[in-house]
Amino acid sequence: DIALDVHIDFCEVAIAEQGEVRSAGRIQTKPEEIELFAQSLGARDRVALEVTGNAWESKRLIEPHVAEVIVVSPGDTGIRSARAKTDRLDARALARLLAAGELDPVWVPDRPTRVMRRRLKRRGQLVSARSRSKNQIHATLMRCLVGRPPFSDLFGVKGRRWLAGLALPEEERESVDSALRQIEFLDSEIEAVERLISAAALESAEVRRLM
Repeated sequence: DIALDVHIDFCEVAIAEQGEVRSAGRIQTKPEEIELFAQSLGARDRVALEVTGNAWESKRLIEPHVAEVIVVSPGDTGIRSARAKTDRLDARALARLLAAGELDPVWVPDRPTRVMRRRLKRRGQLVSARSRSKNQIHATLMRCLVGRPPFSDLFGVKGRRWLAGLALPEEERESVDSALRQIEFLDSEIEAVERLISAAALESAEVRRLM
């Protein structure tokens, strides 16, 4: 039984074998290093790692070479609350739990689900960035005592024309124009990712069934 304590730059490796747990060094968190490590494992080996941003790709690289790759939630292992915490000790603790059969794997989404999740998250980030840019413009109008805009949609065609015609101090005009350029760019990015989301949704049997 092998455990990996996965970090951005490296993975700490621990092995549980015949009732003993030992550290087995580090490997770099790079595809070629993980692939080489995976090739050194046996077809009957089991590997455990905690959920991190790079856990799914690590699992994908290791899985063809071993019997099982278990991805677990850090909150379920109790390792975070341990008094003594180092990367080496964390890896050993995970290996010990794996050997004892005390790890419950999290649900592993298939690739279409992972792709959809990533696109939805990206859309959320883009929308948040656009909202920040719009709020910057509202804050500028407040600072300049412009008052409430005469349009319900300040960022529609009429609203943007009204913004362009406002007499503002030079530095505030720069702020508004910069924010408008950001909004225009973010609008195009949101539209692009929404097209991908829509296309994938229409190809999904589950979504079509819901519709």
